[in-house]
Amino acid sequence: MVFDLNLFLTTAVTLFVIVDPPGLLPVFLGLTNSFTLEQRKRAGDKASAVAFGVIALFALFGRQILDYLQVSVPAMQVSGGLLLLLIALELLMGHGEDPVLHDNVNVAIVPLGTPLMAGPGAIAASMLAVQKAPGLAGYVTVGLALVVVMFLVWLFLRFAERIRSVLREGGTVLASRIAGLLLSAIAAQMMADGIFGFIAAH
Repeated sequence: MVFDLNLFLTTAVTLFVIVDPPGLLPVFLGLTNSFTLEQRKRAGDKASAVAFGVIALFALFGRQILDYLQVSVPAMQVSGGLLLLLIALELLMGHGEDPVLHDNVNVAIVPLGTPLMAGPGAIAASMLAVQKAPGLAGYVTVGLALVVVMFLVWLFLRFAERIRSVLREGGTVLASRIAGLLLSAIAAQMMADGIFGFIAAH
């Protein structure tokens, strides 16, 4: 088993910009506005755990799902790239919609854990990352990248108040725009890989 450093870094950066912890801060603080400090910390812990579990589940069994649905990896790459591009455009233009808070729903699970953190983009990215290094090495590499990213997300949520006071509103917006720019480039590369995969297969 060989640890793939390039795959680790690519996966970690991709997941980080998709989840966009700086962009999550105002949403997280808004949804937990009426919480005590201890309740807010527990909400951050639970949201991070839920997101990790959902993304890890699809990273492990995503290939089996694709095989069952008879969907090829290049098709997943193109569709995943389009999806990431839409998310990137929302980050760049600032058109992301605030989630609707429903009564009797734990905000740490919905909408924070999923779909904000463990959304379609993060799920697609993790599934595609595993395909790049089949076998135990791929699972371990992607798993470590996911652990690192979710730990960073947990830190952002745990110290949300302090981080926002440092970044201020302008810094938070700037961080989201930079994340959108990086994600758009990743999305374009993902779609290009998928198109070349289609050509090679035929």
